[in-house]
Amino acid sequence: MTPDMPDVTRAKHGRPVHHWRRDVVELAALFTAVAVADAVANLIGHGPDGPALLVISAIVLAATAGFHVWWTRRHGHAPPVSDTGARPAAEPRPAGPSEQPAAYGIGGTLWRMRTTVQDEPGSLAALCTALAGHRVDILSLQTHPLADGTVDDFLLRAPGGFPAAEITRAVALAGGTATWIERADAHDLVDVPTRVLGLAARTALDTAELPLALRQLLGRCTIRSLPGRPAGGGRGPQPVPVEGVLEDTVMRLPAPEGGVLTVERPYLPFTPTEFARARALVELDSRLGPRIPDGEDVLTLPEGNDITVRRVDTGDLAAARAMHDRCSPHTLGLRYHGPVGDVDRYLNHLLSPRYGRTLAAQTASGRIVGLGHLLWDGDETEVALLVEDEWQQRGVGGELLGRLVAMAAEAGCESVYAVTKASNTGMVAAMRGLGLPLDYQVEEGTLVITARLDPTPVATAPGPRPPHLG
Repeated sequence: MTPDMPDVTRAKHGRPVHHWRRDVVELAALFTAVAVADAVANLIGHGPDGPALLVISAIVLAATAGFHVWWTRRHGHAPPVSDTGARPAAEPRPAGPSEQPAAYGIGGTLWRMRTTVQDEPGSLAALCTALAGHRVDILSLQTHPLADGTVDDFLLRAPGGFPAAEITRAVALAGGTATWIERADAHDLVDVPTRVLGLAARTALDTAELPLALRQLLGRCTIRSLPGRPAGGGRGPQPVPVEGVLEDTVMRLPAPEGGVLTVERPYLPFTPTEFARARALVELDSRLGPRIPDGEDVLTLPEGNDITVRRVDTGDLAAARAMHDRCSPHTLGLRYHGPVGDVDRYLNHLLSPRYGRTLAAQTASGRIVGLGHLLWDGDETEVALLVEDEWQQRGVGGELLGRLVAMAAEAGCESVYAVTKASNTGMVAAMRGLGLPLDYQVEEGTLVITARLDPTPVATAPGPRPPHLG
């Protein structure tokens, strides 16, 4: 309603709209007034009581006018029933003392929470009401039906600084049991179907993605692939049925290449839904068979030689073994930290995409002169290098290491570590050349260097060229 149009309202397109009910009332009042005036005129003109009738007619007209004013004020500003036009919101009023937001800080904190509730009407509603009472917003919810209840996975946004203990306490009072909570980040805002489809696409492109996909699907967990025939001989793991086995915090699935794939998460039991998702990813990987993405980089070393860096797998076993044969015992000893007489039997394991990713540096003739391994070690990630003696001190190891660390960062790894002898100054120089925060641990001549990764890309040719890359 605009101030200069007291008798009309505006439709949602801005045009004034008259109301037929008001017009009918006004016409009825007008006809009533005319009829009364005519009757009064007749009585005055033909009867002796003219003055009295004039007073009576004045009273009637005044009453009619009063009724008209009352009706107009009551209905003149009311929108019609069918009016759905948007109107400006009322000015917010200051909150009272009891309505002031709690001083939990600015912004919000994301949490992932899992709890178990009774499978009965109203149990989930009570839980949601309890969270709302603490101004905790539920961003997403998944339910996992069990035989004796329902496991609910929540993604929550709590007021900044609101402690996790208060959330779990409120959940417990509302009937939640076996509650687990941890900090979440923006990646958890992606809904589960979208995340599973993305992980399936990554697994379809690269065999080495399966352990990473399972880790991202299931959270912090330890994944081990036990070959059917161990490299050192002896008996392999106990076979599992085709459908796999779920045992509380451990799931066992048939590994696509043979053997057993074990996933363990001691802090939180797996649900049947999670088990089904993991089994579907493993089955997809098994059906597609061994595969690595194509692609290679041709690099020119400082001395002018061209080398090619590419992904390799067990199909390159013969070329990798030939490089081993050309390496000196000293170089092999720096890489494998012990006797080198039987290192060839580990090559098949190291080249398998099941255990990580391997980069090879090869010459224009196709001869492999350097190998770099990125190995998934449970919930940690190891990097290792081996460069043929004649190609050391040329920057080959730095190129391989930079690319391996970049792969680890892209895969979401928080850190990588390298294990070598304390005397291997070349590996130390290569790790320092990454420009990342490093931790050093030395024990009985063995050096473990851990690099903490950041989200920024890692240079492929970092730092000064090390004097030796074992």
